[in-house]
Amino acid sequence: MPADPAADEGTAAVYARELAAAVDAVRAASALCSRAQGRLLAGETLTKGDDSPVTVADFAAQAVVCSVLERHLGEFGMVGEEDAAELDGARRAALLDGVVGLVRGELGPEVAATDVLAAIDRGDAVTSAGVTSERYWTLDPIDGTKGFLRGDQYAIALALIERGEVVLGVLGCPNLANPDGSTGATFVAVEGRCDVVTAAGTSPARVAAPTSLADARFCESVESGHSDQGASARVAELLGIRAEPYRIDSQCKYAAVARGDASIYLRLPTRPGYVEKIWDHAAGMFAVTQAGGRVTDVTGAPLDFSRGARLEANRGVIATDGRYHDEVVAAVQQILP
Repeated sequence: MPADPAADEGTAAVYARELAAAVDAVRAASALCSRAQGRLLAGETLTKGDDSPVTVADFAAQAVVCSVLERHLGEFGMVGEEDAAELDGARRAALLDGVVGLVRGELGPEVAATDVLAAIDRGDAVTSAGVTSERYWTLDPIDGTKGFLRGDQYAIALALIERGEVVLGVLGCPNLANPDGSTGATFVAVEGRCDVVTAAGTSPARVAAPTSLADARFCESVESGHSDQGASARVAELLGIRAEPYRIDSQCKYAAVARGDASIYLRLPTRPGYVEKIWDHAAGMFAVTQAGGRVTDVTGAPLDFSRGARLEANRGVIATDGRYHDEVVAAVQQILP
């Protein structure tokens, strides 16, 4: 078992209890998702109002993360992506059974359906509609659900927010390929440090700056609906970047920048009025910044996590190793309408 990052000295000591809880929760959810991926049966997938697929594993992972956090921390606030109300009613009975079965596989056979539903909707002080607490967690139980359903990349993304600032982030990437040939990595970030935990052990994550912009590599979504890939291509051309983009699902894109697999991650707006959700960016953004990189919106403004469940003050996202961030922002501003 790799060394527990929470045991290190420094800033992590301030959040040692929370960090240990978060690492434990993300590891448990990663184990659950790894077992579930590829074994989803017909009827275990539904579509939410925004047409994004959600599986039994999304609900089960949220239940496991919230249950583990409660075991470590007692009371806490949470802004999570999933809503237990979607499991209500007779027509959702089979879906709920699948969720409960997955949770029991991780937490034990004594877990009741009512426990699972309560865990999914955990956090009375904070709701997805608005934030009424100065300290809360935000969770995407499976970021990149389409990648998960394809048997590809996805992430479990958990972050702690205090007074509008991200102070801790844990990003589980169960399918991420590592330089040593192994698979699976967890990125654990506190102020001033980001560690990568793999089966081989724990090592610091550091961004890798290219010697020139022409040598940089873009990282973008596999799904074209998540970012304007045409605009990204024009930005690359404007900057003289020749390499093919590194396309990968989920907040694994942030992980790729944090450990130097790519230099630039663009999430450019695909439609007017779209506002990013905090759970889609908090953990990954913090991993990149604590690994030495920089993350802003497309105007160069810092991401503002003080406005509730959505990044109301921001438009799009640019994450880089930091060296050429201003040049990338300037190029994006030339390309975007």
